[in-house]
Order: sequence, then structure tokens, then C-alpha cells
Amino acid sequence: MKPKLRNANITAVGKYLPKNILTNADLEKMVDTNDEWIRTRTGIQERRIVDKGEASVEMSVNAIQQILDSRNLDPTEIDAIIVGTVTPDMLFPSCAALIQHRIGATNAWGYDLSAACSGFIFALQSGSALIESGQCEKVLIVGVDTMSSILDYEDRNTCILFGDGAGAVLLEPSEEYGVIDAIMRVDGGGGDYLKMPAGGSLHRASHETVDKKMHYIQQDGRTVYKFAVKGMADISYEVASRNNLTNDDIDLFIPHQANKRIIDAAAKRLGLPDEKVLINISKYANTTAGTIPIGIVEAVETKRLKKGDNLILASFGAGFTWGATYIKWGMDS
Repeated sequence: MKPKLRNANITAVGKYLPKNILTNADLEKMVDTNDEWIRTRTGIQERRIVDKGEASVEMSVNAIQQILDSRNLDPTEIDAIIVGTVTPDMLFPSCAALIQHRIGATNAWGYDLSAACSGFIFALQSGSALIESGQCEKVLIVGVDTMSSILDYEDRNTCILFGDGAGAVLLEPSEEYGVIDAIMRVDGGGGDYLKMPAGGSLHRASHETVDKKMHYIQQDGRTVYKFAVKGMADISYEVASRNNLTNDDIDLFIPHQANKRIIDAAAKRLGLPDEKVLINISKYANTTAGTIPIGIVEAVETKRLKKGDNLILASFGAGFTWGATYIKWGMDS
């Protein structure tokens, strides 16, 4: 790795979860499943679902507002906004553009980034490069998904897994703290195993695509699980090893919240005890790009992170996409 003149440091955080709660008991009434089956195989007990008219931009704005309020920050100081999402309010304009307008960040540019469950850490890496290069001084990174908008609630294999939510962080320069290292990977060979076939330029919306439910998530669960367990575990270990971090050196591990068994496998690969692993999948399920930033905010709120801590983030998502990030935590408590 080339030495960096400055790091991208997380200096403020915010999250938003819709108020509507969909429990496993609720799903029992909608589809052929049961609470015990869901909990034992995924670790999920409930998830949040947006209100009618509420979507990814609205959730993002609410999360960002927490950042602006906590720092008493003028939105015109924001230089860029990068949004990791696969459920934008619409294909264009981007969530980033709509957010920029909503919060009054008149000097900011930005874009959406599509990497499914790895959307936040991919966006974090992109925003970090803008800070490290000196092009930007304040960058907002958002991970958000309104998964309920692309779920078939008659498909018990997918509808039990996901929820809605948003998390955001503010990046600013630091010589000592922030993103130290990251490893990002993509393998399009996994594209057939987790996808939403229609809605793009290949399969345009039609009676046929709607009738065949091609605008919903389609997943080969066993194949995705197999790749996710190995991918997330291995890359977490790789970024730690590359930075000479032992399990004693790692203070907190925030993995993507897709499945409790996948999380446990990754933590075991790092040799971490339960108290060093943040798990909130039982409350929120898989919010896709939202899981990791929501986890970061919860770690701050519960004082599980203190300045100088070594933090590892890791994710695996459709694409396939996967990655891990090492952060020297630099936010004041």
C-alpha cells in the first residue's frame, strides 16, 4: 500500500428505521413459515417496513439530519454525497441528487452506487478516496435500502430475510484516524444466484415481467449462503492480517447482517468472542446497504466504540460483491 497523506475519518453518524414493525408472527399469517424456523436459520425476529410514500430518499434525509444537527453543520459545507443502494426512489434522478436538494447541500455533487449488500463499504471506499486525494473536505456516505419495495411476500425464501432502513456517516480528513485499509472484490459469475431480473434495459416492464414476478428479488439461497460464508470470513481475515491485527487488537467487528450463521462464521475466522461482534439482525433483518452504517450508529450510541479502537467492517452481496474495511476509530465519544 502507498502511504497516505491523510485518512478519511468518520466524524458524525446518523440512522433511520421506519416505525412499522413486521414480526415473524405477522409473516406466519402471510406466507407458509413460522417464527422458530426463521429464528433458528437466520437469527431474525422482526424487521422495519416503510410507510406508504416513504422510501430511500426520505430515510436517507432523516439519517443525514441527525448528522447535521449533531455537528450544527451547514449543508452548504458538504462537498459530495455518495449513496449505496439498490432501491433508489427511481432509476433517475439519483437518490444523491434528490438528497442534495432536500437537505440544501447546494455546493455538493454526488451519485448512487449499486453494490447490493456491499453498497455502503464500496461507497465508503469511494468517499475515502475523495478525502485522501484532497478533492473534498466533507463527504456524506449513505447506505440505504427499501427492500420491502422489491420483495414478493408470497415467497417465503426471500420475504423473511429483509427490512428497510438507512444509515449515514460524515467523512472528514485526519492524519491519525479513519479508514486505514480496505479490500474490495466483485465476481459477476455470481450474478444468476441473487438478482432482480426486470426493471432495467434488458427486461423492460411489461405484463409478462409483472406476471412472472421479475421485478422482485430472486435468490438461490444455498449457493449464496455458501459463497457468503467463505467470502465474508476470508476477506475479514485478509484485511486484519494485512495490517498485522490479531484478535486481541480488534476492538469491534461490524459484519453485514444477512444471516446469524454467516456472521458467526466470519467472527470465528477472526477468532473473536461475542462481545467484540455487533449483531442486530434480530431487530432489523437484512437492510442490505443499510446494515453496516446502522450498526456503526448503534455501536456509537451504546458506547461500544471509543477513540483509537480498531474496527473491522465486512460485507457480502449480490454481484457477487464483497469486501472488508479497517478503520482506526477517530470520533469523539
